[in-house]
Amino acid sequence: MPKAKTNLQTGKKAALSRQRAKKAARGKPAAGTPFEVPFNPKKQLRKAAKKMLPELSPLPRNLQTKDTPDVLNRLWDIISSRKDADPEISHSARLMARGTARIAQKLGEEAVECLIEVMGENRPEVVSESADLLYHLLLTWAHLEIRPEEIWAELRRREEVSHMIEGGRNALKRLIGSVKVGTTKIP
Repeated sequence: MPKAKTNLQTGKKAALSRQRAKKAARGKPAAGTPFEVPFNPKKQLRKAAKKMLPELSPLPRNLQTKDTPDVLNRLWDIISSRKDADPEISHSARLMARGTARIAQKLGEEAVECLIEVMGENRPEVVSESADLLYHLLLTWAHLEIRPEEIWAELRRREEVSHMIEGGRNALKRLIGSVKVGTTKIP
């Protein structure tokens, strides 16, 4: 008849098990475990990527610019050039081939993801999601054949209206204030 395990023996086994779990959580192999191969997913991913991806050539000179708003114009040019590309190869072409409804859905998804990160005040993710949102907005423009210059012109027009309302020599608010029209709101 086998002896019943004492509390001391069971306690030692439990402690050893907890110790192994802690080491595994830190990425270190626990002694006596069947697999003593260290597993570091980030490091292994980097290694695999280096083997799989060919050495990338440097960016063309026209793309080696500082981070400026001009990147939006260049990105729009790239996206609009993909309109007739093979949907199997180009993500932009694939989305455009699926039509306006799918593009609008993706734009909405990216806007919601950006809002979620804003509400969480997660700055790095707001930057990332903002880039996604801008890409899908540019894709929408390209699909509807809206050139960025049209958007910039509208923003310039709004800037001029804002300047007229809030400042400048001929401030519109002063003009409206002198006329009794019952509102200061401008449509």
